Amino acid sequence: MPDDRPRCRWATTAPEFPRYHDEEWGRPVADDRRLFEKLCLEGFQSGLSWRTILTKRPAFRAGFADFDMARVAAFDETDIERLLGDAGIVRHRGKIEAAINNAGRALELIEREGSLAAFAWSYEPDAATLGEPQTMSTSPESVAMSKELKRRGWKFVGPTTVFSFMQACGIVNDHERGCFARAEVDAARAAFGRRARRGVGT
Repeated sequence: MPDDRPRCRWATTAPEFPRYHDEEWGRPVADDRRLFEKLCLEGFQSGLSWRTILTKRPAFRAGFADFDMARVAAFDETDIERLLGDAGIVRHRGKIEAAINNAGRALELIEREGSLAAFAWSYEPDAATLGEPQTMSTSPESVAMSKELKRRGWKFVGPTTVFSFMQACGIVNDHERGCFARAEVDAARAAFGRRARRGVGT
């Protein structure tokens, strides 16, 4: 561990986790490209460990044009075959095709809603309604977001995947109560403000 500060228990279980936990997980995000990346990677994680995905994230970024939605939406069968041959990522045809499909759906959503951030943050729950941190795998809001994304044609966006996305990008603060980062994330969420919650700014 880099220091003796109290952390969420999962943050101590792999060498890749402390930095991700300390600097990124749960910190509020309003940048559409990064939100799209997080939602894609949560979909790729389905059935796998987050350590696998985090270790492969640089390769995912390289393979998927740094998750530029317009570029990914234009991927064709040649790109699918290229990605299926890339040992640096998770080579699952269904998940690869879902990411490409979802890029197109994300562009449609941005056209309609103004930003992916505006849509995602509209599902932010009242913190008082959430259970004890890290005891939930879904929430009413993640179920609702999943249902709406599926209605709009997204794939690999089940309620558990969506809840993990909400944890990762700060829509919920799911750091354990004894974790040093919980208060930092609460402060970051407070500073994030209403404008960013509507998808304006980063």
